[in-house]
Parts: sequence; structure tokens; C-alpha cells
Amino acid sequence: MDASTARPTPIPDRAFIAARLAAGLPLEALLTSDDVERHIALEKHAARAAAVLLLIVGRERPTVVFTRRTAHLANHAGQISFPGGRRDEGDLTPEANALRESHEEVGLDAKSVEILGRLPDYRTVTGYTVVPIVGWIDPPLELHPDPHEVEEVFEVPLDFLLDASNHRQETAYIRGQLRRYWAMPYGDHYIWGATAGMLVTFQRVLAGG
Repeated sequence: MDASTARPTPIPDRAFIAARLAAGLPLEALLTSDDVERHIALEKHAARAAAVLLLIVGRERPTVVFTRRTAHLANHAGQISFPGGRRDEGDLTPEANALRESHEEVGLDAKSVEILGRLPDYRTVTGYTVVPIVGWIDPPLELHPDPHEVEEVFEVPLDFLLDASNHRQETAYIRGQLRRYWAMPYGDHYIWGATAGMLVTFQRVLAGG
């Protein structure tokens, strides 16, 4: 059985997820030594606000929604990410930011989403402080991706993403600098960077630090 079909870890329900998010673990309880080093290095530089939606679909085997950005975009072309983006002046909260961007990118109906909570802010090397919003939606899930921004929408089983044995730390030279980053390959999809890092934090929150 390969990683795409294995079911290696128990699946939390929405009440458990909401309770863990509400517990508000301090960021220090979720960081390894490598994470601390990265967090300190980026803390001074991340200024622009953004939010993303980690959307769980309440299927028999719950899944998480991802997008693959189109190849022609100026930033992060072809990369896998959560729906979301930069905060606008009209976004009164990070939740509003994440839901608005999700509607614009994939046609998500915000009224169908139950917000379960937030993850700690995630600072990116591109200069953003991202608030990951965790949401839940029951099937059927109807999406209408914007073809200018989104090449593909796909789902990955939640239990796969929460299995720490699927979390890899990898290194590569990016723009002339050696960088360490998280990666979670799933079938033909290579989930890495900030998106994978947020998922690692999500797993640690649910595990209690």
C-alpha cells in the first residue's frame, strides 16, 4: 500500500479540532530548534498581512482542499497552496480575508464554511505574516476556480497530512541561498514550503504541542 492510500493516523472530528485550536497553545510549545531559528530570522522582515483557509471537507474520510497556481503568475507560479492571499482594506478580520480570497480564487460559498479557529501566524520568506484560518465544510463541495489564478483544485486526506511520518525536512538552493523547508509529497503533488509548514503546525496543535 502506498502513501496515497494508507490510513496511518486517527482522524479528529470537528469538535476536537475546534477545542485544540481554542486552547491557544503558545507558539514556543509548537517550535523545534530549527523552527525557532527560522522564526527569529524572519520576524523582523514580515510586514504585509495575509490569510489562508485550511479547509477541511467532512467526507467519510475527511480531506483538505489545495490549489495549484497557474504557471504564468508572477509570484509562486505552479506552486501548491491553500486558498487565500493578501489582506485588503475591507477585510475586517483574517477570517474575512481568507473567505474573500477563497471565494475569488475557487468560488467557495463563505456561508457554507464553519470557522473552527486559527493557527499561529506564519511568517514567509517573501515578507508576509500569514494567518491560517481552519474551516470545515460538509459535502457536497461546489467550487468554481478562477482559471487565471488556479490551474487545479484537489483534496488530500486529512489523516495523511496529520501523520508526522509524512513530514519531511528537505534542503535546496533557492535564489542562491541554502534553505530548509517542510515537504509532504502526495502522489503527483509536491506540497512544500509555507503550506507544508502550516500543516506541520496544525499537526502539532492537534497533538497538544
